[in-house]
Amino acid sequence: MRWRMSRSPAKRPKPRIPHNTRIYAIGDVHGRADLLHEMFSAIDDSLITNPVHRAVQILMGDYIDRGPDSREVIDALIARARRHTMIYLKGNHESYAMQFLTDPAVLTEWQKVGGANTLRSYGLKPSNTSNAKTIATAFREAIPESHLRFLGGLALSFTCGDFFFTHAGVRPGIPLAKQTEQDLLWIREEFLLHEEDFDKIIVHGHTPSEEPEVRSNRINIDTGAYATGRLTCLILQGDQMVVV
Repeated sequence: MRWRMSRSPAKRPKPRIPHNTRIYAIGDVHGRADLLHEMFSAIDDSLITNPVHRAVQILMGDYIDRGPDSREVIDALIARARRHTMIYLKGNHESYAMQFLTDPAVLTEWQKVGGANTLRSYGLKPSNTSNAKTIATAFREAIPESHLRFLGGLALSFTCGDFFFTHAGVRPGIPLAKQTEQDLLWIREEFLLHEEDFDKIIVHGHTPSEEPEVRSNRINIDTGAYATGRLTCLILQGDQMVVV
Protein backbone atom coordinates (compact mmCIF):
# COMPACT_ATOMS: atom_id res chain seq x y z
CA MET A 1 0.00 0.00 0.00
CA ARG A 2 1.57 3.32 -1.08
CA TRP A 3 0.97 6.52 0.91
CA ARG A 4 1.60 9.74 -0.97
CA MET A 5 1.31 13.35 0.17
CA SER A 6 -0.65 15.59 -2.16
CA ARG A 7 -0.85 19.34 -2.29
CA SER A 8 -4.08 21.02 -1.31
CA PRO A 9 -5.91 22.78 -4.14
CA ALA A 10 -4.14 26.04 -5.00
CA LYS A 11 -5.30 29.64 -5.50
CA ARG A 12 -7.56 29.70 -2.43
CA PRO A 13 -7.27 29.36 1.35
CA LYS A 14 -6.68 25.76 2.29
CA PRO A 15 -9.99 23.96 2.81
CA ARG A 16 -10.36 22.46 6.26
CA ILE A 17 -12.02 19.63 8.15
CA PRO A 18 -13.31 20.41 11.68
CA HIS A 19 -10.90 20.00 14.60
CA ASN A 20 -10.35 16.46 15.95
CA THR A 21 -11.97 14.92 12.85
CA ARG A 22 -10.41 12.79 10.16
CA ILE A 23 -12.08 11.78 6.90
CA TYR A 24 -11.25 8.66 4.92
CA ALA A 25 -12.99 8.91 1.51
CA ILE A 26 -12.80 5.79 -0.67
CA GLY A 27 -13.43 5.80 -4.40
CA ASP A 28 -15.59 3.51 -6.56
CA VAL A 29 -15.14 -0.15 -5.54
CA HIS A 30 -17.11 -1.86 -8.35
CA GLY A 31 -17.14 -5.38 -7.00
CA ARG A 32 -13.47 -5.53 -5.98
CA ALA A 33 -13.92 -6.94 -2.49
CA ASP A 34 -10.21 -7.84 -2.35
CA LEU A 35 -9.16 -4.21 -2.72
CA LEU A 36 -11.81 -3.06 -0.27
CA HIS A 37 -10.60 -5.45 2.44
CA GLU A 38 -7.03 -4.31 1.82
CA MET A 39 -8.05 -0.67 2.14
CA PHE A 40 -10.00 -1.28 5.34
CA SER A 41 -6.92 -2.98 6.81
CA ALA A 42 -4.79 0.04 5.91
CA ILE A 43 -7.33 2.38 7.53
CA ASP A 44 -7.41 0.23 10.67
CA ASP A 45 -3.62 0.41 10.88
CA SER A 46 -3.79 4.18 10.44
CA LEU A 47 -6.31 4.51 13.27
CA ILE A 48 -4.15 2.39 15.59
CA THR A 49 -0.90 4.21 14.89
CA ASN A 50 -2.44 7.68 14.66
CA PRO A 51 -5.74 7.74 16.61
CA VAL A 52 -8.18 10.62 16.29
CA HIS A 53 -11.25 11.65 18.29
CA ARG A 54 -13.66 11.32 15.34
CA ALA A 55 -12.94 9.25 12.25
CA VAL A 56 -15.50 9.17 9.45
CA GLN A 57 -15.17 6.74 6.53
CA ILE A 58 -17.04 7.75 3.37
CA LEU A 59 -17.57 5.53 0.35
CA MET A 60 -18.45 7.32 -2.85
CA GLY A 61 -20.92 4.85 -4.38
CA ASP A 62 -20.70 2.30 -7.21
CA TYR A 63 -20.03 -0.66 -4.92
CA ILE A 64 -21.43 -3.14 -7.43
CA ASP A 65 -21.14 -4.14 -11.12
CA ARG A 66 -18.09 -4.69 -13.35
CA GLY A 67 -15.93 -6.49 -10.74
CA PRO A 68 -16.64 -10.08 -9.61
CA ASP A 69 -17.67 -9.73 -5.96
CA SER A 70 -20.52 -7.24 -5.61
CA ARG A 71 -22.35 -9.31 -3.00
CA GLU A 72 -19.21 -9.67 -0.87
CA VAL A 73 -18.58 -5.92 -1.11
CA ILE A 74 -22.02 -5.13 0.31
CA ASP A 75 -21.57 -7.74 3.04
CA ALA A 76 -18.30 -6.06 3.99
CA LEU A 77 -19.84 -2.58 4.04
CA ILE A 78 -22.73 -3.68 6.24
CA ALA A 79 -20.34 -5.38 8.66
CA ARG A 80 -18.02 -2.37 8.72
CA ALA A 81 -20.81 -0.07 9.87
CA ARG A 82 -21.22 -2.09 13.07
CA ARG A 83 -17.81 -0.97 14.32
CA HIS A 84 -17.08 2.33 12.59
CA THR A 85 -18.70 5.62 11.65
CA MET A 86 -19.52 5.07 7.99
CA ILE A 87 -21.17 7.23 5.34
CA TYR A 88 -22.33 5.29 2.29
CA LEU A 89 -23.19 7.39 -0.75
CA LYS A 90 -25.36 6.24 -3.61
CA GLY A 91 -23.89 5.69 -7.07
CA ASN A 92 -25.59 5.36 -10.42
CA HIS A 93 -24.89 1.61 -10.43
CA GLU A 94 -26.84 1.13 -7.20
CA SER A 95 -29.63 3.10 -8.85
CA TYR A 96 -29.65 0.60 -11.74
CA ALA A 97 -29.90 -2.36 -9.37
CA MET A 98 -32.81 -0.92 -7.44
CA GLN A 99 -34.61 0.16 -10.60
CA PHE A 100 -34.26 -3.33 -12.07
CA LEU A 101 -36.29 -4.80 -9.21
CA THR A 102 -39.33 -2.73 -10.23
CA ASP A 103 -38.60 -2.20 -13.93
CA PRO A 104 -37.06 -5.34 -15.48
CA ALA A 105 -36.86 -3.55 -18.84
CA VAL A 106 -33.72 -1.79 -17.60
CA LEU A 107 -31.82 -5.12 -17.68
CA THR A 108 -30.30 -4.62 -21.14
CA GLU A 109 -28.99 -1.19 -20.21
CA TRP A 110 -27.74 -2.39 -16.82
CA GLN A 111 -25.90 -5.33 -18.35
CA LYS A 112 -23.99 -2.97 -20.63
CA VAL A 113 -22.35 -1.42 -17.56
CA GLY A 114 -21.54 -4.62 -15.71
CA GLY A 115 -24.84 -5.56 -14.14
CA ALA A 116 -24.50 -9.19 -15.18
CA ASN A 117 -21.51 -9.55 -12.86
CA THR A 118 -23.63 -8.37 -9.96
CA LEU A 119 -26.37 -10.89 -10.79
CA ARG A 120 -23.77 -13.66 -10.97
CA SER A 121 -22.43 -12.68 -7.55
CA TYR A 122 -25.91 -13.46 -6.19
CA GLY A 123 -25.90 -16.89 -7.82
CA LEU A 124 -27.88 -16.02 -10.96
CA LYS A 125 -26.89 -16.94 -14.50
CA PRO A 126 -28.22 -14.27 -16.88
CA SER A 127 -27.83 -14.74 -20.63
CA ASN A 128 -28.83 -12.89 -23.78
CA THR A 129 -31.88 -15.13 -24.05
CA SER A 130 -32.98 -14.79 -20.43
CA ASN A 131 -36.36 -13.24 -19.70
CA ALA A 132 -35.88 -9.95 -17.84
CA LYS A 133 -38.94 -10.40 -15.62
CA THR A 134 -37.82 -13.89 -14.62
CA ILE A 135 -34.35 -12.62 -13.74
CA ALA A 136 -35.78 -9.71 -11.75
CA THR A 137 -37.93 -12.10 -9.74
CA ALA A 138 -34.96 -14.38 -9.11
CA PHE A 139 -32.81 -11.40 -8.10
CA ARG A 140 -35.42 -10.25 -5.62
CA GLU A 141 -35.49 -13.72 -4.10
CA ALA A 142 -31.69 -14.01 -3.99
CA ILE A 143 -30.79 -10.64 -2.52
CA PRO A 144 -30.87 -10.54 1.31
CA GLU A 145 -33.19 -8.10 3.03
CA SER A 146 -30.15 -6.53 4.69
CA HIS A 147 -28.76 -5.71 1.24
CA LEU A 148 -32.06 -4.18 0.16
CA ARG A 149 -32.09 -2.01 3.29
CA PHE A 150 -28.51 -1.00 2.60
CA LEU A 151 -29.22 -0.06 -1.03
CA GLY A 152 -32.40 1.75 -0.06
CA GLY A 153 -30.68 3.78 2.66
CA LEU A 154 -27.77 5.24 0.70
CA ALA A 155 -27.20 8.99 0.99
CA LEU A 156 -26.88 11.32 -1.98
CA SER A 157 -24.28 13.60 -0.42
CA PHE A 158 -22.36 14.41 2.75
CA THR A 159 -20.81 17.67 3.92
CA CYS A 160 -17.92 18.10 6.34
CA GLY A 161 -16.08 21.36 6.82
CA ASP A 162 -15.14 22.86 3.46
CA PHE A 163 -15.82 19.63 1.55
CA PHE A 164 -18.94 18.26 -0.17
CA PHE A 165 -18.92 14.55 -0.99
CA THR A 166 -21.11 13.05 -3.71
CA HIS A 167 -20.85 10.32 -6.32
CA ALA A 168 -20.66 12.06 -9.70
CA GLY A 169 -20.49 15.80 -9.05
CA VAL A 170 -22.75 18.84 -9.01
CA ARG A 171 -24.33 21.13 -11.56
CA PRO A 172 -22.57 24.51 -11.72
CA GLY A 173 -24.67 27.51 -10.70
CA ILE A 174 -27.04 25.49 -8.51
CA PRO A 175 -26.67 25.72 -4.69
CA LEU A 176 -25.38 22.47 -3.20
CA ALA A 177 -28.54 22.07 -1.13
CA LYS A 178 -30.68 22.17 -4.28
CA GLN A 179 -28.81 19.69 -6.47
CA THR A 180 -30.95 16.99 -8.09
CA GLU A 181 -30.40 13.26 -7.63
CA GLN A 182 -29.94 12.93 -11.39
CA ASP A 183 -26.96 15.28 -11.36
CA LEU A 184 -25.44 13.95 -8.14
CA LEU A 185 -25.42 10.42 -9.62
CA TRP A 186 -24.78 11.03 -13.31
CA ILE A 187 -23.30 14.41 -14.23
CA ARG A 188 -20.01 14.50 -16.12
CA GLU A 189 -18.86 17.15 -18.62
CA GLU A 190 -20.76 20.17 -17.26
CA PHE A 191 -19.20 19.49 -13.86
CA LEU A 192 -15.77 18.23 -14.90
CA LEU A 193 -15.10 21.14 -17.27
CA HIS A 194 -16.21 23.81 -14.79
CA GLU A 195 -13.14 25.68 -13.53
CA GLU A 196 -14.72 28.19 -11.15
CA ASP A 197 -15.29 27.63 -7.45
CA PHE A 198 -18.25 25.75 -6.05
CA ASP A 199 -19.52 26.55 -2.56
CA LYS A 200 -17.17 23.84 -1.27
CA ILE A 201 -14.50 21.51 -2.62
CA ILE A 202 -16.38 18.67 -4.33
CA VAL A 203 -15.00 15.18 -3.63
CA HIS A 204 -16.36 12.69 -6.16
CA GLY A 205 -15.89 9.50 -8.14
CA HIS A 206 -17.91 8.25 -11.16
CA THR A 207 -15.39 9.21 -13.86
CA PRO A 208 -12.33 6.93 -13.80
CA SER A 209 -8.91 8.56 -13.95
CA GLU A 210 -5.46 6.97 -14.01
CA GLU A 211 -4.47 9.02 -10.96
CA PRO A 212 -6.49 10.94 -8.36
CA GLU A 213 -7.29 14.41 -9.69
CA VAL A 214 -6.77 17.26 -7.24
CA ARG A 215 -8.16 20.44 -8.75
CA SER A 216 -8.84 23.86 -7.25
CA ASN A 217 -12.57 23.13 -7.01
CA ARG A 218 -12.89 19.32 -6.98
CA ILE A 219 -11.07 16.09 -6.15
CA ASN A 220 -11.72 12.92 -8.17
CA ILE A 221 -10.83 9.68 -6.36
CA ASP A 222 -12.17 7.13 -8.85
CA THR A 223 -9.09 5.33 -10.19
CA GLY A 224 -10.99 2.54 -11.97
CA ALA A 225 -10.38 -0.13 -9.33
CA TYR A 226 -12.21 -2.89 -11.21
CA ALA A 227 -9.84 -2.55 -14.19
CA THR A 228 -6.64 -1.10 -12.72
CA GLY A 229 -6.49 -2.89 -9.38
CA ARG A 230 -6.00 0.50 -7.69
CA LEU A 231 -8.57 1.64 -5.13
CA THR A 232 -7.95 5.17 -3.87
CA CYS A 233 -8.55 6.69 -0.44
CA LEU A 234 -8.36 10.42 0.31
CA ILE A 235 -7.52 11.24 3.93
CA LEU A 236 -8.45 14.71 5.17
CA GLN A 237 -7.56 16.19 8.55
CA GLY A 238 -7.33 19.87 9.41
CA ASP A 239 -6.03 21.48 6.22
CA GLN A 240 -3.93 18.47 5.22
CA MET A 241 -4.64 15.72 2.75
CA VAL A 242 -3.01 12.39 1.97
CA VAL A 243 -3.81 10.17 -1.01
CA VAL A 244 -3.55 6.39 -0.50
